[in-house]
Amino acid sequence: MLRAVLTVSLLLAAGPLLASSFAGTSAGSASDASSEGSSASSGSSSGDDKVVLAAREEAAGFIASEGAVRGARLQAALLHLREGDAQAAQASDLELARQILAR
Repeated sequence: MLRAVLTVSLLLAAGPLLASSFAGTSAGSASDASSEGSSASSGSSSGDDKVVLAAREEAAGFIASEGAVRGARLQAALLHLREGDAQAAQASDLELARQILAR
């Protein structure tokens, strides 16, 4: 179990490095940015994204520990998701944590 937690931690630590190199190679033109902005606003609001994205690391730890490690940010994200979606209200904590990590 400790090995799984350490592996997830290492992967999460490498995530920002991978994201920054992807962002550097995928920068588009100003017209691309405006179309991305309009499509992004049609989804969930930025407040939703902040709560859920802030919980990604804790969701990874929760999954790796098979539910033994549970943080405040994850709890807030689970509550937030359940309040906004009837299907999420019926999902288990582990299912929602997987969804958070997939975002």
